[in-house]
Amino acid sequence: MQVLVRDNNIEQAIRVLKKKLQREGVFREMKARSAYEKPSEKRAREKAEAVRRARKLARKKAQREGLIPGPKRKPLPGPGRVAG
Repeated sequence: MQVLVRDNNIEQAIRVLKKKLQREGVFREMKARSAYEKPSEKRAREKAEAVRRARKLARKKAQREGLIPGPKRKPLPGPGRVAG
């Protein structure tokens, strides 16, 4: 993984690095590896994650097909209005 530091701006480079690490799941893996996980707990967790992924996939597919409404969007502020 590589992060470019522009104009000696270390703070921005650190923010970019943290975002990349977060996206890759490094922090989640570090937390999981900090303590021993029994094989039975690992199987249960992986099965629950698979169920969650399958439900999310089915929900997105149903939304695309128009069977259920999609997520509600926040209205955009009109001219002269302040968002918030």
